[in-house]
Amino acid sequence: MKDGEVPAFLAAHGLPGLVDLHTHILPEQVERKVWAYFDRAAQAYGTEWPIRYRVPVADRLRVLDELGVRTFAPLVYPHKPGMAEWLNDWVFDFAARTPGAVPTATLYPEPGVADYLAKALAAGARCVKSHVQVGRYDPRAPELDEAWGLLAEAGVPVVVHCGNGPTPGEFTGLDVFEQVLVRHPRLVAVLAHAGAPDYADAVDLVERYPRVHVDTTMVGVPFNDADTRLPADWAARLAGVADRVALGTDFPNIPYDYAVQIEAIASWAAADDRLGDEFLRAVLWHTPARLLRLVGSAHSEHAAETS
Repeated sequence: MKDGEVPAFLAAHGLPGLVDLHTHILPEQVERKVWAYFDRAAQAYGTEWPIRYRVPVADRLRVLDELGVRTFAPLVYPHKPGMAEWLNDWVFDFAARTPGAVPTATLYPEPGVADYLAKALAAGARCVKSHVQVGRYDPRAPELDEAWGLLAEAGVPVVVHCGNGPTPGEFTGLDVFEQVLVRHPRLVAVLAHAGAPDYADAVDLVERYPRVHVDTTMVGVPFNDADTRLPADWAARLAGVADRVALGTDFPNIPYDYAVQIEAIASWAAADDRLGDEFLRAVLWHTPARLLRLVGSAHSEHAAETS
């Protein structure tokens, strides 16, 4: 499937568009550093990583619109203390002036984290990003305990990159993050990249904790052999948690067409009779819309109008 074919594919499956829970828009000076890291991917990851949508923000927004992405969560994340609150202010401003973008927030284990997170939640943050790998922090840190509690109480999803992919970190690993879930079992956690590379363990967590989800970001795509690393029973495992799988893509920082991710999800839907079109519609629209509380919102109405 090519990007230009996505709108017809969505229409054929009765979908008004896409809701993408995992995209990235960052301040220009931060984004330059992130892209410079991807430019060194051969050294860091052992493979080249040409960013497919390395274009100005206005052009990226046009691409999303042409694909049929009606709502997206622009995720930001810090790599050191003192960045998170500033990033929250920046992304709120971006969302306020960008159709389709929902306000998001991030956090870091530092003094005042509960205060600035509470401020963001009160202002309407729909989603929060926690990047354990890049931030190189312990999600069990005492400074974060109140923040996890706030998120659990608010029911706002936190997209957590806590898996060991693409490279392990000091505090990565689903077993580490499960200790947060033990303390905050009502946390609406979305395991980014479906916990890659520990996909089966991620589904185990979804089964044990009724508010835990996975996103599809870079899962099952033919890049760096990701499609061959899925468990043989992947589609069958998803059948038991079909309502807790949400579209995520990592746009724009992917080294392939956006449509490749949609094609991968469609292949899972076709692989098990218990999935099919109902699962496909849930992943691409209904589940991320529910997580972002879009039902009955202006975003949903806009999507219906443009379908």
